[in-house]
Formats: sequence, C-alpha cells, structure tokens
Amino acid sequence: MSLTKSARAVADLEDGLILATVTIAVPPERVFQALTDPKQAPQWWGQKGMYRITEWKGDVRPGGKWSSVGVGDDGKSFRVDGEYLEVDPPRLLVHTWIASWSGLLKTVVRWELEPRTVHGLQHRGPQKVGTGTVVKIRQEGFANAPEAARGHAQGWTRILGWMQALVEKGETVDTRKAAGVS
Repeated sequence: MSLTKSARAVADLEDGLILATVTIAVPPERVFQALTDPKQAPQWWGQKGMYRITEWKGDVRPGGKWSSVGVGDDGKSFRVDGEYLEVDPPRLLVHTWIASWSGLLKTVVRWELEPRTVHGLQHRGPQKVGTGTVVKIRQEGFANAPEAARGHAQGWTRILGWMQALVEKGETVDTRKAAGVS
C-alpha cells in the first residue's frame, strides 16, 4: 500500500447518496482529532479563492450539537449545523448536516476511520513504517436533490484533500495555494 491515496467522491443520484474516501498516512486518532477539535477545523477546512471555515463548535457526544461558520470568496457568510448521532472515537462519527445554502435539506454524514498498516520500501524490501487511516464518508439524504448531491461530492473531494494536507504535512488554509493558482 502506498502511503496515501488521493481523495475521491462519487454521487449516486439514484440512491441519493455520496461515497467518498481517502487514505491518509497518520493513525485514526490524529484524523479524529482533526475532525473534532474546534481549533483545528478552521485551520484546514477551506482554501483562499474559494471558501473557508472561520469558526467550528461541537459537543462531540451522541445528541450533542455542532456548527461551523464560514465565508466564501465573495464575502458571503454561510453555516452548517447538525447533531451527533453516533460517536466512537477514533473509529466512527455520524452526524446530521444542514447547510445554509441547501435550504431545508437535512442529510446524514457517516465518517468511518479504519486503521491500515503503512509500508515503506527499505533496503530489505517493504517494511511496516506505521499506521495510516482509510477515511470513508457516506452522506445520505439527497433522494430529491441531485444537484446538491453533485455539489457535495465535489466538496468532499476537496475537504478530504485539505484534511489530508493538514495531518500529513501541516498545510493550513493560510499556507495552501489559493484556488486557481498553480
């Protein structure tokens, strides 16, 4: 297994869901921390020239509420709110998702974090060098909203890539290249 795999997502319009995945070269505990620490989410969730999260709050327990506030490149603010349905650190996080730009659409996001052995090529051949994480997202609730599903699938590809860049390389919204800049 290589150290990392690029983030990818697909929208299943017939079933009204999104599946997304990425393989990250850090343990599940580190990924879970990036997802649930109110100081970290604003560091990685976004990109100059696109949008960014400016505030994230969460009571990370079943029944606990969470919210994020952000701003688009156009200066317009947005927010996403929800409630935690299942929390099993560092393996599982399930929550509702209500985005201000999606009207009354309420979806459910399931994050599964699976530990994976990471191998590196040594002079004696492949050797275990640590534990990585396969991150799987399943977002359901788009049965009557195919355009929203397509847009969210594109968003998850970016979001997983941004989180991967933070936990593997320390890259933040402020240190990442702006969207459209090569």
